[in-house]
Amino acid sequence: MISPGFVEIAAALNITVNTLSQATAWVVLTIGLSLFVFNPLAKKVGRRPVYVISSIIMLSGSIWGALAKDYSSFLGSRVWSGLGMAPYEILVQCTIADIYYVHQRATRIAVWNMFLLCGISGGALIAGYIIEDQGWQWTLIWCAIIFGTLLPFVILFVPETAYRRQSFEQQLAVKSVTKQDTKPGTSEKKDASSGPEDNVKVEAVETGVITERKDSYLQSLKLWSGTIYTNTPLWKIFLRPVVIFFYPAVLWAFLLYGVTLTWIVVFSVVNAVIFTAPPYNFSVSETGLISLSPFILTFVGEVLSGPLTDWTCMYLAKKNRGIYEPEFRLPPIIISFLVGIAGFFGFGATVHYQTHWSGPVLCFGLANMSLALSNASVFGYVIDAHKELSEEAFVAINARNILTFGLTYFVNDWLAKDGVLAVFNVLGSVFVAVNVLTIPLWIFGKRIRAYIARNKALHQFMHED
Repeated sequence: MISPGFVEIAAALNITVNTLSQATAWVVLTIGLSLFVFNPLAKKVGRRPVYVISSIIMLSGSIWGALAKDYSSFLGSRVWSGLGMAPYEILVQCTIADIYYVHQRATRIAVWNMFLLCGISGGALIAGYIIEDQGWQWTLIWCAIIFGTLLPFVILFVPETAYRRQSFEQQLAVKSVTKQDTKPGTSEKKDASSGPEDNVKVEAVETGVITERKDSYLQSLKLWSGTIYTNTPLWKIFLRPVVIFFYPAVLWAFLLYGVTLTWIVVFSVVNAVIFTAPPYNFSVSETGLISLSPFILTFVGEVLSGPLTDWTCMYLAKKNRGIYEPEFRLPPIIISFLVGIAGFFGFGATVHYQTHWSGPVLCFGLANMSLALSNASVFGYVIDAHKELSEEAFVAINARNILTFGLTYFVNDWLAKDGVLAVFNVLGSVFVAVNVLTIPLWIFGKRIRAYIARNKALHQFMHED
C-alpha cells in the first residue's frame, strides 16, 4: 500500500528512501521469525485462535501506523503488523489441505494466491491515488477500516478445521474392543430404549470408529474448543521446521517460491525510485497505476494455474494406471519458468535501454504472473508429499522472509551502484537456476520420499507425539 509513495513518505518522515525500504525489510523479517512462534501455537490449540488473534493484531497495527508521527513509531507499527501477517503465510494452505481432496487442492490454492497476489498489486494500484489525494496516512486508515470490517467475518465464519484423527491402529483397537463387549446380533436387535452410549457402541462395531457428534454453530464460535491437538513438546514442534527444511521437496519449494517472491518484493521497493525519475517522471498516482499490469496478469495466471495443475495430475494418474504421485504437480513449472525469464530479464533490459514505459510495466506483470503460475504446483506438491507435516513445511518455506529481508535491506544501494540491468540480470540468473532444480526432483522425487518414509529415527522425531 505504501510502495507508490516511498519518495513522499520518506520526505515526510525525514528519512532516506533506503531507510524506508529497510522498514519493509524489518516487516518481512518479523513475519519470517514469528512463524516459529505461531506454528507451535496452531499445532497445539488449533488454527482458529491464531486466525482471530492475528486479525486483531493487523487491525491495531494499521491504526498505530496511521497515527505515527516519526519513523521510530512508524517502524514499530510495521513490525507489529508483520507479527499479525505471519500466520496467513502458513495456515491458509493447511486449512485447504484440511478441507479438500487431493485433486481439488491446486484450484483452491490458486484462488487463495489470486487474492493474495492481486491484493498486493491491487493495493498499490489504488494507494497511489490515496497518497496523492488524501495523504499517505490514509493508506493505513483504509487498511484499518478493511481489517475492522473483516474481523467479525473471521470470528463468525472461520471455524476450526484442525482435527485429531484416530490412527489406523487406534481404529483397529476400538473395533476389537467393541466386538468383544457386544454379543453377535446385538447391533441389529437394539430397540428404541437403547441409550446414547449403546448407540455409539453399536456404530463402533459396524464401522470400527466411534463417531463424534458435530458441534452446533454456536459451539463453533468459541475462540478455542479446549482440544489439545498434539502432545508433542513445544521444543520438538519448534525444531521440526528446521529438520524438514532439508527435505528435498521443501528445500526446492523454499528456493523456487522464496526466490520468485523475493524478486517480486524487489519491484515494490525499487519501482518508486525508477519510475518517478527520468525518463519516465511518473507522479505518485501514475506509479501506483504500474500495478495494473501485475494485477491483470496475476489474475490470468491464477485462473489458469489451479485447473491446469489439477488436470495435469488427473491425466498423468490415468496414464500411470490410476496411481497418483505428488510429482505429477511439477510439469506446469515449465510454463512459469518461461514467463519468469521474460519478466525478470526483460524488466532490467527495458529500463536500462529506456524503452517506452509499456516495456518494463509489461515485464513487471509477467514476473508476477510467473509466481501465480508456479504457486499451485509448489504448494500442491509440498502438501501432497508431506501432508501430515504441512504446517512445519510451510514454516520452513516461509523462512524465505529472511532472504527477502536481506535483499530489500540493501537493494536500493545495489541498484544505485551497479544499475538496473546488472541487478535484474543477477536476479534472472538465480531464478533460472532454482527452476532447473525441478528436473532432478521429477526424476528422483519418489525415491527420496520412500527413503524418508523408511528412516525410522526421522519418522519418530517428525511424526510421533
